[in-house]
Amino acid sequence: MDESLDAAYRRTDYRVRRPGGGYVSVRVGESLPQELATGEPWALVTAWNPCSRPATRTFNRHAQRVLLDRLRAASPVLIRAGLGVGEGPWREASLFVVGVALRAVETLAREAGQNAIICGVGHGQAELRWL
Repeated sequence: MDESLDAAYRRTDYRVRRPGGGYVSVRVGESLPQELATGEPWALVTAWNPCSRPATRTFNRHAQRVLLDRLRAASPVLIRAGLGVGEGPWREASLFVVGVALRAVETLAREAGQNAIICGVGHGQAELRWL
């Protein structure tokens, strides 16, 4: 694992959209904000920029649509749009998914070429889980 990449993932502000507008932030090592907690397993996952290498907007959007369709097929309790906001210009669309087994989310993330997911259960701490 690349230590600088690990540090960058840990510093990222993972934003989840609120239904009425705005967002709530999820941070690695901190408890999931109460308004997002349901008691179910949850994850933040993306298909953008596989292996943390910039990809074209067209590629990223297509890959994200495929991931969204596959997550929906897993019968989640909830899916909300998200955005990973890193240092500098790095921005990455993501999906906050609740109620899908974390192993299933890990499998989908691996298939999308991702290095890691952010995940947890209920109101517990957000974990950076390397794949």
